Amino acid sequence: QVQLVESGGGLVQAGGSLRLSCVASGSIFRLNGMDWYRQAPGKERELVATIFSSGSTNYADAVKGRFTISGDSAKNTAYLQMNSLKPEDTAVYYCAASVNWGRVYWGQGTQVTVSS
Repeated sequence: QVQLVESGGGLVQAGGSLRLSCVASGSIFRLNGMDWYRQAPGKERELVATIFSSGSTNYADAVKGRFTISGDSAKNTAYLQMNSLKPEDTAVYYCAASVNWGRVYWGQGTQVTVSS
């Protein structure tokens, strides 16, 4: 079994920064990629950023230039550095990982609140 543990959420003022962490553990012999999603109340869950095992990354237009996804393959960990936060970034942020033969696991989500 695989478990994802997220940390780093909290309350910040607009313009501030947070760094989210997601650690995958368990029966992992291959980590294909990790994603960050977010979901605000009344809105659909959206993909924020992706990092592949190759190190390639992808970002949603809304966060380009402000957020950076990175990974530490030795630790099976992904990070999301969030800078210049805006109130519209307020959401529950979820980590997801594709492991082994493509099984996807999700974290529980962590709340990020950005005040104006």
